[in-house]
Amino acid sequence: MTRLAHDHYCQEIARQTGQLRTVVTSGADLSGTVPTTPDWSLEQLVRHVGGALRWAALMVRTGAEEEVPEERVPGFEGPGAWGDPGALDAWLAECGELIVGALRDAGPDAKVWSWAGVCDAGFWARRMTHELIVHRADATLAAGLPFEVAPDAAADAIDEWLEIVEWAQRTLPEDTVHELRGPRRTIRLHATDAEAGTDAEWLIELAEDGFSWRRGHEKATVALRGPLTSVLLAFYRRLPLDAPQVEVVGEREVLEQWLARATFG
Repeated sequence: MTRLAHDHYCQEIARQTGQLRTVVTSGADLSGTVPTTPDWSLEQLVRHVGGALRWAALMVRTGAEEEVPEERVPGFEGPGAWGDPGALDAWLAECGELIVGALRDAGPDAKVWSWAGVCDAGFWARRMTHELIVHRADATLAAGLPFEVAPDAAADAIDEWLEIVEWAQRTLPEDTVHELRGPRRTIRLHATDAEAGTDAEWLIELAEDGFSWRRGHEKATVALRGPLTSVLLAFYRRLPLDAPQVEVVGEREVLEQWLARATFG
């Protein structure tokens, strides 16, 4: 699959960081629970994202050959005072600057450790883009604000998640993705608002020997249809399948089984 250009990822990271900062300074309750990640408050979610950006930035900047422990990442935990949107916003802005600067200085082919076996800075540019997109959705929905994302980034986020599940299938023998093996069933993701000529449909095939996927328009056992942003959110379990923004056509239980088991860990 064709990925976005490295600088495009860098631009998207900067954009997503800025939009997450807008949530922080919107007056939203930082201590409130995030419904889509109920173990976290809004502030805990933001600190998680910022810490991940700093962690990745340090590894890219140093060309790390192995995973760097969180305690070795300067500023990883965020500002000392909790409940201060100004301090949290300033810290998050610095997090974004650190990761974008490190990625641009390194270039996509610089060697860097990763957990997925793709050991270059390009992996981290893509991974941090989608870490930001999905967790910005968590924060935005918790704050009651509208969420949108550029179509190319949303489509690439779906591609990346499918690739991660593929990696888990190849690498993690105990992962729940193996529970999806069985008679052939297919899942179609269909973005109904895609512009003419835009490839915004996916087919996921479940079979006895595992799962595979491809882009394209094909009939399926079950289809998840709706605007691309809504399909992305439902596919990442950020939007319920009975939400008015999406439509499920066919054998819904096949899609539910996927969402329950293709979870990566």
